Amino acid sequence: MNERTYILEGLCCPRCAAKIEKHVGALEGVSRALVDFSVQKLTIEAENPERWDDIVARTGVVIKRLEPSIEMRDAVLFPAGAGAASVPAPVKRWRRVSLALGMALFVLGMVLEYIPSLTLPSFARLAVFLAAYLLVGGEVLVTAVKNSTKGEIFDENFLMGIATIGAFAIGEYPEGAAVMIFYRIGEAFQDYAVGRSRKSISALMDIRPDYANLKTASGLKRVSPETVRIGDLIVVKPGEKIPLDGVVSDGFSALDTSALTGESLPRDVEKGSAVLSGSINKNGLLTIEVSRVFGESTVSKILNLVQNAGSKKSVTENFITKFARYYTPVVVFSAAALALLPPLLIPGASFSEWINRALVFLVVSCPCALVISIPLSFFGGIGGASRNGILIKGSNYLEALTNVDTVVFDKTGTLTRGVFSVSSIVPAKGITKEELLYYAALAESDSNHPIALSIRNACKRELDTALISGYEEIAGKGVSVRIGNDQVLAGNAKLLEAGNISVPAVEETGTAVHLAVNNEYAGYIVISDELKADSKDAVDDLRAIGVKRIVMLTGDSKAVGESMAKQIGLDMVYTELLPHQKVEYLEVLEKTKSGSGKLIFVGDGINDAPVLARSDVGIAMGGVGSDAAIEAADVVLMTDEPSKISGAIRIARKTRNIVWQNIVFALSVKGAILVMGALGLATMWEAVFGDVGVALIAVFNAMRVLKTARAV
Repeated sequence: MNERTYILEGLCCPRCAAKIEKHVGALEGVSRALVDFSVQKLTIEAENPERWDDIVARTGVVIKRLEPSIEMRDAVLFPAGAGAASVPAPVKRWRRVSLALGMALFVLGMVLEYIPSLTLPSFARLAVFLAAYLLVGGEVLVTAVKNSTKGEIFDENFLMGIATIGAFAIGEYPEGAAVMIFYRIGEAFQDYAVGRSRKSISALMDIRPDYANLKTASGLKRVSPETVRIGDLIVVKPGEKIPLDGVVSDGFSALDTSALTGESLPRDVEKGSAVLSGSINKNGLLTIEVSRVFGESTVSKILNLVQNAGSKKSVTENFITKFARYYTPVVVFSAAALALLPPLLIPGASFSEWINRALVFLVVSCPCALVISIPLSFFGGIGGASRNGILIKGSNYLEALTNVDTVVFDKTGTLTRGVFSVSSIVPAKGITKEELLYYAALAESDSNHPIALSIRNACKRELDTALISGYEEIAGKGVSVRIGNDQVLAGNAKLLEAGNISVPAVEETGTAVHLAVNNEYAGYIVISDELKADSKDAVDDLRAIGVKRIVMLTGDSKAVGESMAKQIGLDMVYTELLPHQKVEYLEVLEKTKSGSGKLIFVGDGINDAPVLARSDVGIAMGGVGSDAAIEAADVVLMTDEPSKISGAIRIARKTRNIVWQNIVFALSVKGAILVMGALGLATMWEAVFGDVGVALIAVFNAMRVLKTARAV
């Protein structure tokens, strides 16, 4: 395994996350490092997995050097650690006490400042405000010095330290102390808001089971789900979460699967029913035989997908990261120019006045509002979508869903239920229906294709497979097989026509399997598939939200494909396609879409892997617990409902709107204060709002994603 994930307990600063990502990524033997600030996770990809011990040891050293308060823990051993803080209780207490004492001294200084009868000596005035400043901002100054010695100059600690020290240097003692106090208060509120947002996101995915009731010879034993093995029996009481995937061996009940699928309707289960981890047992007592270990269970896969979605960042996130890297240094150098050049070039200009304007620049320059709120917004959208039964594997895919131009559907298992049944048997002259069906069932006896299964299910005779020899599967056409003394062809019209056997036109809707015995046409069997109940609604919803083209690619006959396209209102349908032809047609559609629009392909995630990979966004009709679908696609619909596609697009668009609200708001306010500061119209108070206040508003706005995602 060349990738591992670690929890960074105590990671509360986006700049710290960027520093760790940069330095760990530069380590020898590391091909990529990515820190997801939203869930406090570090993902490392190693060039050589045999060097993991060395890489982990050096990573730990780097993190302790950059941020001593952060604890790095293995995400496998400590899965519940995400979001936890590692700040010791005494440190928290001291921070609260120092802030309270500093504020008290500041208030005292302000009272003395504005009482006319009291005129404090300048050293006493400085002492009161300096004491308040050091109590409140001492930790900020120490951190700034430490980071500067490591080459990390342009962080919020450095900016705030220089700005407030500058205020003291020009005699603005109350202003310097006040800025640090309000910065610390704002940081406390910001930490609270980020923590609350993380808790809300975690609550959306609160499906991890805490324990399993293992059935042993001596009775029930409460154990960790990770320790239970395949074949063990577990007991799930009413109100408990099912900890592992399995099959009910005793009991009956109703299950709440809403955390997995977003569906509120309970699902009844009884002996022999398959059940999935993360479901909640509503009323009955269930004994379950475990079919998957915890690491392979449905709940584990869903949690991994959602929590690791941050490893695939959106274009907007990557842009903001790069923007922040250059924005802050530019503002700092602009502040230096603002402090030095006008007094040198403008007659009568004072250094104190222009330094004060430069300090406003420094305070407002921190881009935390964007660096914090944007990842939280995307992660909130992904978490909210998961509660609606929509698994999105990264914010890049969430962002791609905001601008969908073309939706391409597979047919079987996507728009239809994928449950086939024989609807018609039409034998040629000289053969009975029973004989035709028996030949077809024998010919298809080695196939697991749904059509083959439906033919075998329709045949009531016991199949004598000893008669079969010379089996040959012909890709995209059917099979050639010897049954006793007869040579049988079973497949589509192309198969028989290739052998110069005339095939009649089939008027019935469905898939026709034609048969020939000893090069003589023997008849055909029609297999039909039902449309899903919400397929037409799905197409209508996609049109309603502005999707321009809705297309179907299918291997079925032209008659079947066109009939279905007309029934649900598709724009185009391409029929009788082999798997590689689906890719070719998808590429044609790709070339004809609008410039910035995205093409999404919706398939079953098993047979359509090449097309899913080729599309801008591949959406799999996963079905709860379908491993192949979860692995194949960028988005997985856990309920197999095509109508969920429009829901995913709506969540993506609402997330994008909130992200851009924050970008426009933060840059507008900061830009306005920068201009006002340069003109002497803004003070430190406005600058503090432009930094901490804007960050707070942006974070709280980002939390709205969770509510909007629930409402879809």
